Amino acid sequence: MFTVIATVILYVFGFVFLYGVIRLAVRHGMEDLESHRPQVQRVARSASADDRAFMRENAFLSGN
Repeated sequence: MFTVIATVILYVFGFVFLYGVIRLAVRHGMEDLESHRPQVQRVARSASADDRAFMRENAFLSGN
């Protein structure tokens, strides 16, 4: 009987532990995304400006 009770307790604590680990990982992932967001936006704006400049210089490629 002790074995069954110990197994159930460890099983439940295992799920609680996994929940905590997953929650911590998601929190850290979201923090990483938030910290890299300004850099990604700058790169996107730069790429967009580069594309517009390329199309202006090479209008024959864009069909305009």
